[in-house]
Amino acid sequence: MNNSDQLRIVSLLPSATEIVASLGLTDALVGRSHECDYPPEVQNLPVCTQARINAEKSSANIHQDVTQLVRSALSIYEIKLDVLEQLKPTHILTQDQCDICAVSVADVETAVAKLTNSQPQIISLQPQHLADVWQDIQRVAVALNVPTESVIQNLEARVKICEQKTQSLSPEDRLKVLCVEWIEPLMVASNWIPEMVKIAGGEPLFSVVGQPSPKLSWESVFNANPDIIIFMPCGFNLDRTRQEATPLTQRPEWQNLQAVQKGRVYITDGNAYFNRPGPRLAESVEILADILHPEIFQYGYKDRAWQPL
Repeated sequence: MNNSDQLRIVSLLPSATEIVASLGLTDALVGRSHECDYPPEVQNLPVCTQARINAEKSSANIHQDVTQLVRSALSIYEIKLDVLEQLKPTHILTQDQCDICAVSVADVETAVAKLTNSQPQIISLQPQHLADVWQDIQRVAVALNVPTESVIQNLEARVKICEQKTQSLSPEDRLKVLCVEWIEPLMVASNWIPEMVKIAGGEPLFSVVGQPSPKLSWESVFNANPDIIIFMPCGFNLDRTRQEATPLTQRPEWQNLQAVQKGRVYITDGNAYFNRPGPRLAESVEILADILHPEIFQYGYKDRAWQPL
């Protein structure tokens, strides 16, 4: 019997699910969060969480609902304790990075303390930088007792290829890039995103590597006048992002932005790529490279992962 035959993994975080899959342990997954959808075969697994908010609402209404829950000292997500009890997990993967993005580690610890059929090990991820994500993959691999060198080496190599190709760019070619993580209120993508923008040959605006996403006024956007605007709202796919971003084009100042005038405004599938600190961040760097410097890169992600707005 090999190690994976003894593992019963519950992942309460989409990026953690992808990490487990990248380590060749998809078959060891026995449960998932309501948001875990990749790789596709995990969608058949029992769902162990549910949200107290309606994710189909507009970004403004979602923000309002989240704010109300936080003010009421309520968690945004609920853990289905009865499902966990039945699954008897050996390991539960969660996060301690953003209580708005997924179940918090405190909620998981409370739930695990109530389990009678199992005493699973909790693995909590808290990435802020790109290197943290690779280290998280290493930590998960060690906890699950599987090798990981080739997985991480491959991801780092893909990122390095992009970095090497953009190193020779002149300062004038490194365009000012605004990455939008939330639309109403307007928030700038931070944490690992500005680092990835630099690797792909751009200069990120308003965001600081390793820091939470700040709110931003549209006045600041118009004053900064970015060369490129990329929408990557947390949890939204391409269609949903287009639906949320399109009304912005009706703003009177919109047409004055040089990004708009040059046709350099883009939407991306933030839910599948940029918002998930897992293996697909390597693809996310390549997507940014595709968008920022098509004269250098042709990875072919257009239409599938990004589109012009």
